[in-house]
Amino acid sequence: MAISDGSVRGRGSTDTDTDTDTGRGPCPLIRRNDYSVLDPPPLGGWDPVLGVSVVIPAYGGQEKLDLTLASLAAQSYPAGLTEVVVVDDGSDPPLVLPPVRPEHTRLVRASPRGWGPGHAVRTGAAAAQAPVVLRLDADMVVAREHVEAQMRWHHLADYLAVMGRFAATDVPAATLDPEVVRERVGRGEAAALLGDGTAALEWVEELLEATDGLRSAGHRAWEVFTGATASARRELFEAAAGEVPDPVMGEDSVLGYRLAQRGAVFVPEPAARGWHLGTPTTERRGDEAARFARPFMENRVPRKYTRRRAPARTWEVPFADVVVDTTGRRFADVAETVDGLLCGDTFDIRIRLVGEWSRVTPGRHAVLDDPAADVRLVHECYRAEPRVEFVPAAPEPDPDVPFRLLVSPGDRPRPGAVRALTGAAERRGAGLVRVRGARARRPEALRLERTAAFARARHLGADAVERDAVVAAVWGVHVMDRDEVLGASGSGGQAPPADWEDTLRKARAKEDRWRAEADRWERRIRALTRGRLARLLLGRRRR
Repeated sequence: MAISDGSVRGRGSTDTDTDTDTGRGPCPLIRRNDYSVLDPPPLGGWDPVLGVSVVIPAYGGQEKLDLTLASLAAQSYPAGLTEVVVVDDGSDPPLVLPPVRPEHTRLVRASPRGWGPGHAVRTGAAAAQAPVVLRLDADMVVAREHVEAQMRWHHLADYLAVMGRFAATDVPAATLDPEVVRERVGRGEAAALLGDGTAALEWVEELLEATDGLRSAGHRAWEVFTGATASARRELFEAAAGEVPDPVMGEDSVLGYRLAQRGAVFVPEPAARGWHLGTPTTERRGDEAARFARPFMENRVPRKYTRRRAPARTWEVPFADVVVDTTGRRFADVAETVDGLLCGDTFDIRIRLVGEWSRVTPGRHAVLDDPAADVRLVHECYRAEPRVEFVPAAPEPDPDVPFRLLVSPGDRPRPGAVRALTGAAERRGAGLVRVRGARARRPEALRLERTAAFARARHLGADAVERDAVVAAVWGVHVMDRDEVLGASGSGGQAPPADWEDTLRKARAKEDRWRAEADRWERRIRALTRGRLARLLLGRRRR
């Protein structure tokens, strides 16, 4: 079956310019996460032409899968534009396709080289044919307009992550018949069949309300992303999913973060209703699930707030990449800058030194008169430093690292330079932070780039010359004074007080006392609220 691509046409919408050869669609300029510039057509009042592949990762649970497929068989979105790919992630006995299912439904087996929902979804996406991938849990019953409500957004912009809304129903799956589910969903009676249910993930509803449906959420919009029901263009999905194995729990949050890093705009669609058959594990056993997922999340998601509990650590994905071009520079200038960064109060960085490292040869060479003496000295000085890498040219930005700091050697950053730069970017919502008055031996001596902002600018088609201007339009630019981040050359900035070690020790002791007090209150709140309110008040406010 060939799933077509195209543009939205018809009542309540305007034609768009999707490229049917590349799969690229319209690229309107959206500032931060404010998708108010998009005007989706009313449900039932437009003519969709964009294909969608609904990918369902499944392990066991044949009875619930049958109900999910039955609800998909009654969707308002055209059957000719819809395919369903069920991925069996090693079920025993193997899953089968039931009689009541959408017209174009396939069952594929997940590769034995991995397991878990993330692995299964990647398998399904690779087998899918449509330009949009909609991930759906195998224990969800969805309303008639569920797919249509999400797909209307993808016709308007090709860098959206659209999320459905779901509640947990206590109607036992064993009491539901697939034929009845298809019939009732097709008549628009899913709510009457399944009830209102209990809102899953209450903190999500609170955050949506506080941010006008994520329009004002800025860089935090990804935090509400869940894999129960969500969709994105295939190119965006594949770029975010990557080839790296996902954790077996919390993989949807990792995917949401990676989508954000690649410039996605997050759109919650309340009209895409669904019912989870039973309470999700992350709700029933919330504390246990959080405990298990935490280290896997921390290694992959630098924005995970719990990383701040261990600030002097390195992780798989650093919070900031620092690029220092050492080509043609004196060893003293390079050391001044790099040592300032390594000794700063932000440990969670990776420094990439660009230089002519091929000149560092093992054979006999001049010593004091060696033309490559500065190159050798820099290499020897930092070759054992685990946070430093040597690269022959400036590398492409790592899409998973939130910030990229470009520094020209010669100035010594203050101890809090990285924290000041990234903090200003977060407070101002800026995609680019520049420093006024930084020594301009190079075109720009110091600048901080938000990876997500520059990824979106590239997606919008901005070339290297236009990129800063587009970033200014979609995220904004903030300018800081030199003295806020750089000290006088050779001085390392303001000298620390003589008693700094005692002061630091006392501060840490006070922090430990307050943390212990906070933990006591957290246990008390959890006991009183059974965990849900605590996750809102405690888990989501520690930033």
